[in-house]
Amino acid sequence: MTDDLAWETLAARTAYTCEGFDIVNQDVRLPDGTEAAFDYLAEGESVVILPLTPDDDVVVIEEWRQAVERVNRALPAGSIEGEEDPEAAAHRELAEETGYEADAVEHLTTIEPANGFADAVFHYYVARGCAPTAEQDLDDDESIRTDETTLDELLAAARDGDLRDGRTMIGVLYYELFGRRE
Repeated sequence: MTDDLAWETLAARTAYTCEGFDIVNQDVRLPDGTEAAFDYLAEGESVVILPLTPDDDVVVIEEWRQAVERVNRALPAGSIEGEEDPEAAAHRELAEETGYEADAVEHLTTIEPANGFADAVFHYYVARGCAPTAEQDLDDDESIRTDETTLDELLAAARDGDLRDGRTMIGVLYYELFGRRE
């Protein structure tokens, strides 16, 4: 059964491709029969990890973000590679970006952060028992340092407008509202 709000895709092509994402151009037919062009950013699925140490500190990364020309404080995150399981990707990305490894990870939530113009899907995981037992293995275009902070400090930064990374904001606030276990 098709929803009466659904658009029909008549044709699709990749208009632009680069490392990390594509821009897809589609010819579509709207429910009223009108034909139009629609472009979206094709990024695929990623994981975002809220890493907790045995003392319940949060491992964060500080990374240069060229688009906003500043250092960004964030949770580690990265793309799922090929047919990789999201849980395996969470373990891999945590180690690659931070040098920390987790005793266990558990799924927190999955969101589509900007589904009006992107197909991105973020799978959020809480990683427990994180310790610096691995070596960072950064991509060629990553400039990252790690730090530890508290959840309360991240919540204060969110409240004060100092936490600017959207993926991190969602992860921290979702965990505080629905996932925190005392």
